[in-house]
Amino acid sequence: MNGDVPVLTIDGPSGVGKGAVSARVAAELGWQVLDSGAVYRAVALAALEQGLGEDQRDALIALSRRLPLSFRPGDDGIDVLLDGRPVGPQLRTEPVSAMASKVAAIPEIRAALLALQRDCRRPPGLVADGRDMGTVVFPDAPVKVFLDASVDERAKRRYKQLKEKGEPVILARLFRDMQERDRRDRERAIAPTVPAEDAEVIDTTHLALDKVVASILERVRSRIRLPSRED
Repeated sequence: MNGDVPVLTIDGPSGVGKGAVSARVAAELGWQVLDSGAVYRAVALAALEQGLGEDQRDALIALSRRLPLSFRPGDDGIDVLLDGRPVGPQLRTEPVSAMASKVAAIPEIRAALLALQRDCRRPPGLVADGRDMGTVVFPDAPVKVFLDASVDERAKRRYKQLKEKGEPVILARLFRDMQERDRRDRERAIAPTVPAEDAEVIDTTHLALDKVVASILERVRSRIRLPSRED
């Protein structure tokens, strides 16, 4: 890892708004941005496009080691680019989700994607969005934030997003699914979703996006010497 390049890690559970916050903060700072949650899905999408099956372990490992993946701040969060083309909506399809859970279970792929994520640490700085950015991927990050919110609030936010996209959704089911996912993420043996010991926890339940972004920017500017406009 390039320890001279500052990193801001933004971790937290599903539906807490990490993507939107990370994109806004990265755009304000002029930093690189990493959406780690999209990494395994991108491997899955690339594998499906190349006709690879879950049993083709060696080919999947090789694919993960040369994945042409990049990120950039977008209007509604973080844009994911696979070989230079936007693939955000494709990453959320059911076939990709099913394949992603299978490739994520392969240790060699996890190792390869850890290196890919760390390679995103490039000047002038990186905003890393995920679940284990501060605990596993960038443990030396000078600024770590863990966003949280009540399950009820997160379910309502996700419900609104899906309804705006015209997708059929039941709020009660979203709530139950988030509760179960939270439990799995907290209790898993590898990289559980918990705040790093030196992370600052921000409860966003009653905070608007602008307030969260401003709070994080204040933390970054108080801990990292940023170039002035004249530099």
